[in-house]
Amino acid sequence: MAEYALITGASSGIGLELARIAASNNINLILLARNADKLMQLRTELEERHPIKVLAVGCDLTEPDTVEKVAALLHGRGIVPDILINNAGFGMYGSFDRIGAETEENMIRLNVASLTELTKIIYRQMRSRGKGKILNVSSIAGFMPGPWMAVYHATKAYVLSFSEALAAEARGSGVTVTVLCPGPTETNFENRASAGTGIKVFEKFGKLPAARQVAKYGWQSMMKGKTVAIHGGKNRWLVFLIRFLPRKTTANVAGKIQAPN
Repeated sequence: MAEYALITGASSGIGLELARIAASNNINLILLARNADKLMQLRTELEERHPIKVLAVGCDLTEPDTVEKVAALLHGRGIVPDILINNAGFGMYGSFDRIGAETEENMIRLNVASLTELTKIIYRQMRSRGKGKILNVSSIAGFMPGPWMAVYHATKAYVLSFSEALAAEARGSGVTVTVLCPGPTETNFENRASAGTGIKVFEKFGKLPAARQVAKYGWQSMMKGKTVAIHGGKNRWLVFLIRFLPRKTTANVAGKIQAPN
């Protein structure tokens, strides 16, 4: 039976590169993203280059009933994913009192609620089959509170904690759960996060790794069944140091790094 991988946020950045990596391994794809046009272009690219089938679904995972619709679509086609990659997510830069409540609600729905709902549906199927791999994309932001991006950091902390807990529950079941924690990466994240502020969120970090590098590391970590995958030596060192700092100090340091210029 042919393998399928379901990837959210597949139209750009890390998600797009993960789709290309999966396709290069001759794995059929279910790709989800808001930008239907980009998804269709990606589907054409991947089907022309590889002997696979690609189902491209333009949808908005911030809408409460989208995950149910996706599950119904897969059920109707008799597709049970062997791999689930929850990559979709976004952040917003700015002081908590100035960011719109609707923006933060959508962030929580996408980064937390939809990820959890989709994982529950697919994880149950994987458990019943006794095999499967899940990759949830968090961030090094999940290891620390983040002034000026408070809600984003909180959502990524949820993804990290949830993934580690589920990995422990799944041990011995044939299902593995990996959480990928990149640092700042060359994607469209910065443009969306800083929309309207004129601020370059990542300018203090220097040259950023390409999305392809991060995706390759995440894919390899998932295939090995690694639980927490922190991309980059500097990021791993930072996370190690955070363990020894008081939470207040960590928040203050993050605040200084992310504070408006």
